[in-house]
Amino acid sequence: MALQPVQPARIQQLNDHEPKKGLYVLYWMQQSQRSEYNHALEYAVQQANAFGQGVVVGFGLMDAYPEANLRHYAFMFEGLHETQASLAEQGIKMVIRRGAPADVALKLGREASLIVCDRGYLGHQKIWRSQVACSAPCPVVQVESDAVVPVEVVSNKAEYAARTIRPKIYKHLNDYLIPFKSGVAEKSSLDLKISSLDLNKVGAVLNKSSLDSSVAPATRFFKGGTSQGKARFDKFINEQLYHYVENRNQPQFDDISHMSPYLHFGQISPIYLALQIKVADSRFKEAQEAYLEELIVRRELAMNFVNYSPNYDTYACLPQWAQKTLNQHQKDKREYVYSRSRLENAQTHDEYWNAAMREMKTTGFMHNYMRMYWGKKILEWSKTPQEAFRTTLAINNKYFLDGRDPSSYAGVAWVFGMHDRAWFERPIFGKIRYMAASGLERKCDIRGYVQKVDSLAR
Repeated sequence: MALQPVQPARIQQLNDHEPKKGLYVLYWMQQSQRSEYNHALEYAVQQANAFGQGVVVGFGLMDAYPEANLRHYAFMFEGLHETQASLAEQGIKMVIRRGAPADVALKLGREASLIVCDRGYLGHQKIWRSQVACSAPCPVVQVESDAVVPVEVVSNKAEYAARTIRPKIYKHLNDYLIPFKSGVAEKSSLDLKISSLDLNKVGAVLNKSSLDSSVAPATRFFKGGTSQGKARFDKFINEQLYHYVENRNQPQFDDISHMSPYLHFGQISPIYLALQIKVADSRFKEAQEAYLEELIVRRELAMNFVNYSPNYDTYACLPQWAQKTLNQHQKDKREYVYSRSRLENAQTHDEYWNAAMREMKTTGFMHNYMRMYWGKKILEWSKTPQEAFRTTLAINNKYFLDGRDPSSYAGVAWVFGMHDRAWFERPIFGKIRYMAASGLERKCDIRGYVQKVDSLAR
């Protein structure tokens, strides 16, 4: 496979500085935490080779990352440890330092000819990149590596629903869903004297961090790292893809890929996953199409949502029709009202909902079909829809390994009408889509799901 340059639409220069003579090219890694299928890393390698320099990868480790806790950090550290070792095999030094990501990037950037960064769509991620672009003494170039089709290529506005964004994505898909071949760093950076945290002692690093330790790691169920994600995905293709269409909405089974934590931390590339699916057994064509719909269309609809909706994490992000109907029913009588504490402790009258909450707390994951039901019931059991939105998002981001992600924000907003249509009017929900326990009983073996979660918790 011939080495190809990174597609221009993935590249954006964030300031107007001219290249300066430094010691290395810095790739400031934050979103795409992997050493392969990484367009930002590839661009940095190509530029460093042109300059006759090595590449240094820098990562800023802050204890107070928004809404992160020990569960998230333990998973992330496992991935960073693997990435650091993999980069060293390629002659690339990875430097991990404590501090705000933008501050770490600027300090390492003092000796850089060029700073390359990957892309994040959340508000704080955009702010950090803007800070680096404004203060760096050299060019800062952002390279998209975590979307199959770059967001601005697809659309220049917030899309209404999957049906509106789908044709726009597929119009460009063949241009961007293409195999990737990494270049070789021609000059090693391993001998550069730059201090870094030692991730060979992950436990010690975690112990010295001032982290929120209220949520325990979920390492019995998910181990971080690109190799772990790839192994899990291989198992999905070889053993579970055959059942994906019939079982993906059956929470009593595990015929799903479980890739969302690895995608959230950038430990695996969506392009890699999509290409693996496309070359799977052709007998599974319906399953392939269904999986690509979730991986590309639904996931990139979420990226579109947070990119073009500055208030994506507040009730105000909801479409006007949804806010109107919820506000009209705000004073409707609720048969049950639960505090956030009761919800987090799975202390409701609904054994199906309680099982979903236990799955989240125990494993850091929840079957997607149950996520929808879980969120709808918080809306039903809260004093106001505004309180329900805050509670749903807070619990989502606290316990899920894939929380604090564009897909999380879009998923929570969907509970309240985002990317959906108006339905028949009913109490509390108004015209927002409703889900009932009887629907679970009719559509899946929900008691089998409860038994599965009980087994996981034991």
